[in-house]
Amino acid sequence: MDSATSDRAALSDTADNGLKIVVVGGFGVGKTTMVRSVSEIRPLNTEETMTRAGEAVDHLDGVQAKTSTTVAFDFGRITLDARSVLYLFGAPGQERFWFLWDRLFSGTLGAVVLVDTRRLADSWYAIDRLEHHGTPFIVACNDFGGPLHSEQQIREALDLSDDVPLVECDARDRSSSKYVLITLVEHLAALSAARLSAADTAGSETAVSEAAVPEVTAPAAALAAAAPTPESAP
Repeated sequence: MDSATSDRAALSDTADNGLKIVVVGGFGVGKTTMVRSVSEIRPLNTEETMTRAGEAVDHLDGVQAKTSTTVAFDFGRITLDARSVLYLFGAPGQERFWFLWDRLFSGTLGAVVLVDTRRLADSWYAIDRLEHHGTPFIVACNDFGGPLHSEQQIREALDLSDDVPLVECDARDRSSSKYVLITLVEHLAALSAARLSAADTAGSETAVSEAAVPEVTAPAAALAAAAPTPESAP
């Protein structure tokens, strides 16, 4: 299925609440494809044609047909309502561009770790960096038609705790990619609510801001209105 973007109007003058999500993962797992499929605007891509000069550093195991690669980041946008806009950033997957990741993580609500189950080890670094920064994330397994693995096998291979959501997706499909984003923002809302509850229990007024919960529940509701229910997602 080919990805597509819609031709929507320019960003509204009333939009004053920007929210940021980052899509990370190993080389060739479909980050650019996901941003492209779900963005309402023609996304900004920094793709360059792969050359022989990169053969020694870009390992093509499992992605031999790949001919271009992201060298900075991908950028897309989803308007949630008159005031709120969700900005999507796709991080480059090659090890030589990992130094850019820390900057991309700055100010993000959370992240999607996109994985190819044929090459699970390629996603270890992404998970490690997110945990290092304390950035909440979910894991989405992109369908490349590889061998099937159980959820428990994937969790063990990635050393994921039970509270990290794990979903399947087809990054080429707009509805599937939206479902991944819904899963992430619902996870963020649950984490915010838990922190707020813990702060109330401890009697602390400064441990967490009450604004944190609506900040993430709003995009969850807006995305859900335009995306399939979990039962209809892949």
